[in-house]
Amino acid sequence: MSATPTSSPLFNQVNVDRASHAIVEQIQQLLRDGSLKPGDRLPTERDLCQQLGVSRATVREALRILEATGFIEVRLGAHGGSFLTSPSLEVVGENLANLLTLSPITASAATEARQVFELGILPLILERATPEDIAVLRSLVAEARAAQAKGLYSTDMSAAFHVRLAACTHNPAIEALMHSFYGPLSSSLRQAKNLAPNMGTKGIEEHDEIVDAIENHDLSRAHEILSDHIERTAQRVAATEG
Repeated sequence: MSATPTSSPLFNQVNVDRASHAIVEQIQQLLRDGSLKPGDRLPTERDLCQQLGVSRATVREALRILEATGFIEVRLGAHGGSFLTSPSLEVVGENLANLLTLSPITASAATEARQVFELGILPLILERATPEDIAVLRSLVAEARAAQAKGLYSTDMSAAFHVRLAACTHNPAIEALMHSFYGPLSSSLRQAKNLAPNMGTKGIEEHDEIVDAIENHDLSRAHEILSDHIERTAQRVAATEG
């Protein structure tokens, strides 16, 4: 797409203090209100400097932040520039995960949140899971079994199963939230494993049973297995923190 017209400046000048963050917030707001859209090309660095009243270094810092958070894509070449994008679920989830990881969330709190969240989305999972979803979940279980047999199984594999389970809702908001929970989820599982090193074997079997219940549209069975599955982690985590 062509560059955004600049006959009437779209951007407002910003104060020097935290100028790069003010630029980021301004562009995000323009995306929210529809003045800018994914696919639009931002003005050149020079034009942005003039409209915003800041140095090129400040503009470059703002663009770096926008690129790192998934709001722009920088393309090279004659038709290159900074193009606005819609952040992917992975990027959204990663940003939320960083906030959660850096916050004082205990493993017990993370596990309790899992009990509310994962059990709450089960009806949508059973309603919307496709044959492809089932096949992917089966492959994750098979990979976990193979890794366990070789002594290579890690709690990250369990966390990956639960993230993919949430994706079966085909709800981008739910999927992003589960991606964001990956860090605290992995941490709580590692903490539980410290108390019960062989917990992976039981967990893998339960994952397999959960997939069976989903495929059979048996919500009661799926809820029972997942509830027991997470509750066991909760008890082990509580024991390590107690």
